[in-house]
Amino acid sequence: MKLTRRDFSKLAATGILAAAAPRLFAPALAQNKPLRIGIIAPRSGVAGTAGECGIRAVQWAAERMNKDGGIAGRKIELVLEEETNPKDTIERFRRLVLQEKVESVHGLISTGVSLGTAPIAEEEQALLVMWDGTTQDGVKEMMPNPKYVFRSTDNECEGVMGSLLAVKHFKGKFKRVAGINPDYSYGRNNWEAFRQILARYGIEAEFVAEQWPKVGTMDLTSHIAALKAAKPDLIFSSMLFADLPVFMKQGHAAGLFDGVKMVLPAAGWQLNQLKKEFMPEGIIFGHNTLYFDHPQASALQKAFVQDYMERYKEAPHWEADRAYFALATYKAGVEAAQKAAGKWPIPEQVAEAMPGLEVESLGGKGRFRKDKIAEQVFYQGPSTNANKYDFPTLASVDTFQAAQLQKPPGADFWEWIKTAKMPV
Repeated sequence: MKLTRRDFSKLAATGILAAAAPRLFAPALAQNKPLRIGIIAPRSGVAGTAGECGIRAVQWAAERMNKDGGIAGRKIELVLEEETNPKDTIERFRRLVLQEKVESVHGLISTGVSLGTAPIAEEEQALLVMWDGTTQDGVKEMMPNPKYVFRSTDNECEGVMGSLLAVKHFKGKFKRVAGINPDYSYGRNNWEAFRQILARYGIEAEFVAEQWPKVGTMDLTSHIAALKAAKPDLIFSSMLFADLPVFMKQGHAAGLFDGVKMVLPAAGWQLNQLKKEFMPEGIIFGHNTLYFDHPQASALQKAFVQDYMERYKEAPHWEADRAYFALATYKAGVEAAQKAAGKWPIPEQVAEAMPGLEVESLGGKGRFRKDKIAEQVFYQGPSTNANKYDFPTLASVDTFQAAQLQKPPGADFWEWIKTAKMPV
């Protein structure tokens, strides 16, 4: 059942929910009560591993923060819900806000779900801090001035970085180029960004094949056969869901990667599933905002990675960083707003305090811009199989700031990519 604020008010008037809405009807909460934070993330399907990684990280972060006194003196209590399709996720978001009485909601990975949920957050005046979601339709901003909604970095950041590193590491070493990318706006925008960046650097590439499998396609043999027939020197793929390991395994079996250079800007999401036995070396391999094996990792990252790998027997990826960043920034915002107001802040005051606050996240320092879009650090580099794990790591680490990879507030992405000062 769809539960709106109006429905909720009617129920409250009948007494059914008389004791169930302190956030709405008694905003001055006692500060000794737990601070309830809603978490919405996928736990199954093609993005299930990503959601689980984020949930594990936010649980680790909450436990760590609670040992230090929580947020402004209140212990954190997480309330978990699953992200599925937009309709059901919106209902769960409303339930978290109106029935569970959470003070903010964090999570969301799917852009489609984010586009549906963000307007509801504004309508309900509920603070929403997304892990990986944006409010862009493709690269077009659909919510330029949100009041309560905080978005991740632009989805195209990793594609722009992978394209720049293809220029840096492979220039002069390829001519025939093929692409296999997920058949929706993310894949199509990353592929077009790659083509435009090659053109901007004067690389005369011949584009010999484009393949557009639907997300979640697990038999990719026809796509692989088409790529192999095109005889590319380089393959660019922004695949990132559970179908990426399938592509790499089936492509290896077919001999697709023999002598072919690869650019996988979002591969880190499937890190643990990309086994050495079918992964060639020297791939431009993207880890987004957390490279778990960074040789100069912070003490925070080292502590998290050690705990995570001991407990779950696998490596964390960037969704862990996004989840930690969301909670750390919210904590900083609440405490700044409380200090300014001299009492427990309302969501509007927290939302006003958060932009510009720099926090240390698992992958490095980050902040939200004034337009409530995140700026974090990105890691990619050539892969190697010479390590102690059963999956690739980076032979060397390239590090770019998000400000070098995403359009400024209000800018058109396609105009920006033609004229922006690039870090390579």
